[in-house]
Amino acid sequence: MTTMIDPPKAAGFHISQLLYDTRYRSMTIQVIVFLLVMGLGAYLLNNTIINLAAADKDIDFGFLGNRAGYDINQLLIPYSSDSTHWRATIVGLLNTLLVAFLGCILATIIGVVAGVLRLSKNWLTAKIMSFYVESFRNIPVLLWILAFFAVLSEMDRKPRSFRGEDAVNNMWLWDSVAVTNRGTYIPAPIWGDGSALVVITFLLSLLGIWAYGKWSHRRFEATGQILPNFWYKLGIFIVPSLAVFFLLGRPIALSIPEIKGFNFSGGLHIRNSLLALWLALSFYTGSFIAEIVRSGILAISKGQTEAAAALGLRPSRTMNLVILPQALRIIIPPLISQYLNLTKNSSLALAVGYMDLRSTLGGTTLNTTGRELECMLLMMMVYLAVSLTISTFMNVYNNSVKLKER
Repeated sequence: MTTMIDPPKAAGFHISQLLYDTRYRSMTIQVIVFLLVMGLGAYLLNNTIINLAAADKDIDFGFLGNRAGYDINQLLIPYSSDSTHWRATIVGLLNTLLVAFLGCILATIIGVVAGVLRLSKNWLTAKIMSFYVESFRNIPVLLWILAFFAVLSEMDRKPRSFRGEDAVNNMWLWDSVAVTNRGTYIPAPIWGDGSALVVITFLLSLLGIWAYGKWSHRRFEATGQILPNFWYKLGIFIVPSLAVFFLLGRPIALSIPEIKGFNFSGGLHIRNSLLALWLALSFYTGSFIAEIVRSGILAISKGQTEAAAALGLRPSRTMNLVILPQALRIIIPPLISQYLNLTKNSSLALAVGYMDLRSTLGGTTLNTTGRELECMLLMMMVYLAVSLTISTFMNVYNNSVKLKER
């Protein structure tokens, strides 16, 4: 016989609770989905192995150590046709990362400027930016890549026009840069003894700019005083590196391109394929970023601008200190997707002959070795790793600027 003070007996576990009890239902669904996905993956893998065996083939990445036997026109590291396929893959990956890095920087600058100017009260400026945005984002990026390449390749400035008395007039930036239909020739650094110390000083200057910016921001929030950050940061950027450069006796020299025969000698040759791909991807992605920036700014209450004006802040200060910091929380998430799209769109480089990862590993290497499955798997893994790395860094930055709640 039970009394009123006895605790109720715990009900036993029933298998039906896995579906009808909310405490277990979500876990049950996740386990079922996981098993189904794993089963599908196992089926596909087994089917692939069976088909490869029927074709007398297997999965083997040993071909990466074989001689490549082909040339690559744009190099960031030493490479020759006697190098391995693995070396060719690294060269292609570096070319992809180069375009992605330069493209993200230029696209961000173009997008921010166009997005802000599209909100300008000047009618002509706003309409010009609207025309740029609508024209670029509504035409396929491949057509823009081909258009930029055609313009660069069909220009009249041939290398032979830089010979004779007119050579000085044809070159830019104190006779150090030559823009031709074969590409652009710019000065190349010549590293001497002590040049590593100059580079280290330059990197430390960048770290110093970041540290000064953080300190200046904390000081502004604590006191409300605004320092001339631009000039201070410019001094940190230039003075230490120049001081070390001259103290060490100018260890870094420049190789200036000079016309010799039918082409230029010396300097660094930037091919039209790289320029066309970089500019096309930057302007195309910049048009989408401009709309992201414009929508982010418009999402901020107009009262913020009016309150800043009532406090006597200039429009530039209002944009930099009030509007953009709040708009960043809206801008950054879709901005990550645009960076990822730009990186993946760089695989269209094959259209203009730029040797990136798609052209090397997914093109020539695949065709010469016949290892299509291995090349595709490796290329997908590389693109996945690059995209996840970009997403991770941008999400870290997004967390640093989001609104902190107590």
